[in-house]
Amino acid sequence: MERLVLVDEDDREVGSEDKLAVHAAGLLHRAFSIFVLNGAGALLLQRRASSKYHSGGRWSNACCGHPRPREPLATAAHRRLREEMGFDCALARIGSLRYRARLEGGLVENEIDHVLVGTWDGAPAPDPREADAWRWVEREPLEARLAAEPEEFTVWFRLILGALGPEVWRAAGAEPAAARAF
Repeated sequence: MERLVLVDEDDREVGSEDKLAVHAAGLLHRAFSIFVLNGAGALLLQRRASSKYHSGGRWSNACCGHPRPREPLATAAHRRLREEMGFDCALARIGSLRYRARLEGGLVENEIDHVLVGTWDGAPAPDPREADAWRWVEREPLEARLAAEPEEFTVWFRLILGALGPEVWRAAGAEPAAARAF
């Protein structure tokens, strides 16, 4: 049973609760989303495993997760990146986003989501229970696909790129590369 950190509107810890119970009740909790770009300026996407309890089969950023009670955010982010995608890299926090969104199955994401960005070149080795596909995608084709087929992507991915997209690309020193098909 994984426990999530419950927080108030100022991201101060107020307790912890079982992960599924948190999402069923829509309780405000702490989360993080990791965006990884390569040296060519392409963003690493993963397609969440179809077996995930929510948002399965949708494309998203490299990794997402929740710190455990008393676990520092940076420690949790590096842990999940290794567990989920099979690699680690230096990460920098670029901001946070407070959002609430209804998901399938009556679940609710209600998070203060800390956004971290890193650069890395390589081929990830995702845990198939977490992600069943991955790809590097340049900015222009990604933005076109997001506009044309937003339902193919997780809600938090769309919200973060909408709110912090320029900072994601800038933080990794990435300029838009020549367009390649998604």
